[in-house]
Amino acid sequence: MYNRESQLQAFNRLLDIMDDLREKCPWDKKQTLESLRHLTIEETYELGDAILDNDLQEIKKELGDLLLHIVFYAKIGSETHAFDIADVANSICDKLIDRHPHIYGEVVVADEEEVKRNWEKLKLKEGKKSVLEGVPKSLPALVKASRIQDKVKGVGFDWEEPHQVWEKVQEELQELQDEIQSGNHDTIEAEFGDVLFSMINYARFLKVNPEDALERTNKKFIQRFQYLENKAGELGKSLADMTLAEMDVFWEEAKRLPK
Repeated sequence: MYNRESQLQAFNRLLDIMDDLREKCPWDKKQTLESLRHLTIEETYELGDAILDNDLQEIKKELGDLLLHIVFYAKIGSETHAFDIADVANSICDKLIDRHPHIYGEVVVADEEEVKRNWEKLKLKEGKKSVLEGVPKSLPALVKASRIQDKVKGVGFDWEEPHQVWEKVQEELQELQDEIQSGNHDTIEAEFGDVLFSMINYARFLKVNPEDALERTNKKFIQRFQYLENKAGELGKSLADMTLAEMDVFWEEAKRLPK
């Protein structure tokens, strides 16, 4: 591992390279805050994939890609004198100090949960009208639901026991079944959303990250389905030519593969 001086030298090297690219590279010269946005989102998802795969080398590379984007945004900001990388760094430093009075002040906390509650209270004191203002509108719905529930928990709006949440899940499932019988697509969709929201809430009480859990299932399904495709290919068949019973044989084999 590098010492602090070497770390700062590496960061300064990146700043110098960014200056060169912005001045000399035709592609880099054309970029704006808006044009980089979708690329930043893509890089964030790639980092998420690497974390789920526990691929430390890939995590390092993807963190570098994200760091480049942060430096790029700061460089663009500096060109209009709106902000630069020092403003970005100082802004987050100031926020961290303000929101950790138990480290940089006189506040005493008992545990992690109290830290989270204090965090939300401090944000309201900073002028936010709602604890939910910090949830990005463009988050995927599953992630957004999880963040919403975390936020409201921080101000005490939460169930007390896991069994209460499970009872809510069952209640929502029954309401969904009732609407399915009615045949009204709009209310079926609404109740289906309530089921998902309550399941995400239950996951929190089980200390399960619902996004990670679903992605784990996605990867498992992909692995098994691709095994099925390969087996069909070995027989010289396409899946469309096979019966469900034939496909199920290979599906059961796939389920026995090492995870």
